[in-house]
Amino acid sequence: MGERAHEHDGHDHGGGHGHSHGVSADADRGKLRIALVLIAGFMVVEVAVGIAISSLALLSDAAHMLSDAGALALALVALRLASRPAEGNFTFGLKRAEILSAQFNGATLAVLGAVIFVEGVRRLFTPPDVPGVPLLVVALVGVAVNLAATWTLSRANRSSLNVEGAFQHILTDLAAFVATAIAGIVILLTGFTRADGVAALVIALIMFRAAYGLLRDSGRILLEGAPQGIDPEEVGRAMVAQPGVVQVHDLHLWEVSSGFPALAAHVLVGEDDDCHARRREIAAMLHDRFGIDHVTLQTDHAQTRPLQVASPSGMSA
Repeated sequence: MGERAHEHDGHDHGGGHGHSHGVSADADRGKLRIALVLIAGFMVVEVAVGIAISSLALLSDAAHMLSDAGALALALVALRLASRPAEGNFTFGLKRAEILSAQFNGATLAVLGAVIFVEGVRRLFTPPDVPGVPLLVVALVGVAVNLAATWTLSRANRSSLNVEGAFQHILTDLAAFVATAIAGIVILLTGFTRADGVAALVIALIMFRAAYGLLRDSGRILLEGAPQGIDPEEVGRAMVAQPGVVQVHDLHLWEVSSGFPALAAHVLVGEDDDCHARRREIAAMLHDRFGIDHVTLQTDHAQTRPLQVASPSGMSA
């Protein structure tokens, strides 16, 4: 009779995925709500004062705070969607809702930064008469409000790009208020009204920097790049170095959502090796060394002896 190597498809899906929902997600939602109330409440005050004294720095801060409020609200919605269990056509659930939220937050920061930058340049050439006292007072109150919101979100799970996107909005707003306060001081001491436009340019540059980081990290996940800090080549070498492993190919390493790395690969083991045991050992190594829990491995026996095929007459070919 003909002889053929035994084949086995093994799938190991770890229970933990390196990301937390449940209690942690509930805590994050609470912190996001607190930050949203702080930001939205002060935004109304800032718009009124900015219009009254014709301050671009304050109005740009208010526009940024509006985007902050939207970012916080979107982050709350994304957290809710991501916590839904996998069902129907969404076999990973809606966990990438958090990544879409981070992508949107990065895009809004970039667009607002561009608008503020253009207007800031215009005001350098035609500066309006901006009173320094109201500008300074509102900016200092804004620093206090954003410090409270930043501190609140800093205690949330910032390994989530969704939460990090909201945090970056608040952090850049804090920096913007500091720049605005400095502009108010300069106007009070020197009468240099162009300081308002300069502050707006500084705010725009801070927003560009935050936007770049969010778009880069969320784009990498959406394009199914390898998780940050995990080298696919190193993972492949570690798998091949396992006892009994002959070859690893079709290795795919990606990130479903923040802190949720996944791996799939085809592994060939020795002809006389226990493929079930080898698969379990590889999965354990990936968990312990790289923190990868969601692992799908197809394990086959490597064919080392010549394949014998029985002829119709019963004689071996």
